[in-house]
Amino acid sequence: MRIEEAFRGRRVLLTGHTGFKGGWLAIWLDMLGAEVVGVALPPDQPDGIYQASGIGGRIRDIRQDIRDGEALEACFAEHAPEVVLHLAAQALVRESYRTPAATFATNTMGTVNVLEAVRHTPSVKALVVATTDKCYENTGITSGYTESDPLGGHDPYSASKAAAEIAIASWRRSFFNVPGAPGIASARAGNVIGGGDRAEDRIVPDLFRALEAGKPLRVRAPEAVRPWQHVLEPLHGYLMLAAALLRDPVRFSGAWNLGPAPGQFHTVRDMVGAMHAHLGRGTWEPTIEQNAPHEAALLTLDSTKAAEQLGWRPRLTFDETVRLTAEQYTTPLGDQPLGQFRSWIDRYNHHADH
Repeated sequence: MRIEEAFRGRRVLLTGHTGFKGGWLAIWLDMLGAEVVGVALPPDQPDGIYQASGIGGRIRDIRQDIRDGEALEACFAEHAPEVVLHLAAQALVRESYRTPAATFATNTMGTVNVLEAVRHTPSVKALVVATTDKCYENTGITSGYTESDPLGGHDPYSASKAAAEIAIASWRRSFFNVPGAPGIASARAGNVIGGGDRAEDRIVPDLFRALEAGKPLRVRAPEAVRPWQHVLEPLHGYLMLAAALLRDPVRFSGAWNLGPAPGQFHTVRDMVGAMHAHLGRGTWEPTIEQNAPHEAALLTLDSTKAAEQLGWRPRLTFDETVRLTAEQYTTPLGDQPLGQFRSWIDRYNHHADH
């Protein structure tokens, strides 16, 4: 089942649609002809993709906190979604050190609330939960973590996502392991970049803020290796995974890595240098913070399972990822901003078809 066929006219509930990944996904779902219900807190980025694109005017736009399980179940009951895509999260490592309890409340218990809402909503046929590459116990391996590797997490963000993964597996075995149950999958993606991200304390938005201020970018860990990927890559995977769950919920339930191709993992230094090269300007300098919170030095994913069983593969090289991101940050949106974001999705789809 192609994603166009899977989502046309389908009732889809998307959490986190006011965020970076959620905003892109809301636009994509609207392009596919889905009936989208967005559930999220107000946007915390006044110039992020949700606000810039105006996508809120095209969907059912609901302000709700996923930490309120009772209200969430009422929302599910009212809208009777067929597909649920759960992206709402507290997604910043350093913020998780400042607000660890709130991070667990959102990322772990928020996911539990979504699972419970799905369990009590008979219309749901498929649930995809976006987690992270950071859910693995980081042992520094270079070959890439596979879905069967141990979960863990040094910082509260990573640990909260690992705990969410354990909850997903528990609910799948305990409550969804019966004939006719919806398919339940988690998707573990890498470090996503792309236009429309204005979050604080993220390397690419920080890079463009430094350029706008005429200052060098301060880089905390230039030698840290990250699985960089354009935001549309994992979103394509989420859509493919949801379509597969609709087709065969038993076979495609479980955890899935959606990371860059082998050999496409690069240091922060590489990414910043490539971005400045594409822009033709920019400088950076290393910064040393006393008592800085721990962040992993090496993160790699093995996405063989998704390639072999789901047919998902990353389409963009590292250079193409950086080039497209630079273009998206520097292209004026004009008086048809939603059309501009749609055109980038169309281009990605064209790339994916060749």
